[in-house]
Amino acid sequence: MIRILYFARFREQLGLAEETVACPSGIATAADLLAHLRDRGGVWANTLREGERLMIAVNQEIVRPEVTIRDGDEIGIFPPVTGG
Repeated sequence: MIRILYFARFREQLGLAEETVACPSGIATAADLLAHLRDRGGVWANTLREGERLMIAVNQEIVRPEVTIRDGDEIGIFPPVTGG
């Protein structure tokens, strides 16, 4: 199982803060997981659309989309953060 946490506007747009999903076969990277979530269609396809600026954390560490994910990982998806 993979625990997915959604933050900020993604949480608001998707209507949930987190979910736990079985790691589907064929999902090897964070990018694969995002594609899988987009395939749900509707708000998922729109909110997480290809080219959307977002950041991904695996087990609380910011990673590139190509990073390998494994069963038991915690994935955070959030918009880029700016400070000032």
